[in-house]
Amino acid sequence: MSTAHAGRRQGRLWRWVPLAPATLLLVLFLAGPIAYCVWIAFTNTQLTGSSSSDFVGLANFRRAFADENFRNAVWLTLVFTFVSSIVGQNTLGLALAGLMRAASRPVRTLTGALVIAAWVLPEIVAAFLLYAFFRREGTLNAVLDWLQLPSQNWLYTLPILAVSFANVWRGTAFSMLIYSAALSEIPKDITEAAQVDGASGVRRLWHITLPMIRRSIGTNLMLNTLSTLSVFGLIWAMTRGGPGNRSQTLPVFMYDQAFQKSLIGYGTAVALLLLLVGSLFSLVYLRLMRVEV
Repeated sequence: MSTAHAGRRQGRLWRWVPLAPATLLLVLFLAGPIAYCVWIAFTNTQLTGSSSSDFVGLANFRRAFADENFRNAVWLTLVFTFVSSIVGQNTLGLALAGLMRAASRPVRTLTGALVIAAWVLPEIVAAFLLYAFFRREGTLNAVLDWLQLPSQNWLYTLPILAVSFANVWRGTAFSMLIYSAALSEIPKDITEAAQVDGASGVRRLWHITLPMIRRSIGTNLMLNTLSTLSVFGLIWAMTRGGPGNRSQTLPVFMYDQAFQKSLIGYGTAVALLLLLVGSLFSLVYLRLMRVEV
């Protein structure tokens, strides 16, 4: 018995041999830098000035929670995530997927190509396109002037909403693809039977479609939320977090503290807090996905 047990144990060890190079690379290039960043968050490391780095414990985290600009960045991050991801991309992606399912093939092809084109554009290119759309002399104000409607400098008066709508424009394609795949799995005989029974489109959506794609909704919300929490290039290229700090989300605030003000330790602590926010969102979504319909 002991010999057989030893043989099985040796077989399991040999199965790990092909994974050893990949495991080593993960430790060197992923786990190592993460551990180093965690250490930096508890120090007063700076890019310029003093070359020494001292352990300061929780001082960076206490400083963050006492910093009014940090609290403003947390609030704007939540607004940006809620408007552009939870409401914008999620709702518009589901609507587009539903409409494309009922549309003709040429319409589906054209709509899908236009929406996906915005998604595959590099983030910096999309940011400059949306900057040209929202700026004072941009496309949106030109259309409003042509319609004889009041125009304004959207990047100055409503900067967080402008970058939120920009993120919706760029990221809706992902939700559309997720929901298109989910809707295609719903048996047509169920929806047809409900339609024969006199159920309206809203009732079919609420009582049949949404419950049957609940897990796809949860997965899409989790992935979109995590992606939106880390958006930096789009906001930086459009507003640089301004005017003032009115569109300064946590990634922009982190970059400003770490690289503009050279406070690497403090900026890394903010990054860990951002990671904590993303983890909390993930736990909520995973918990909701475990609830049975």
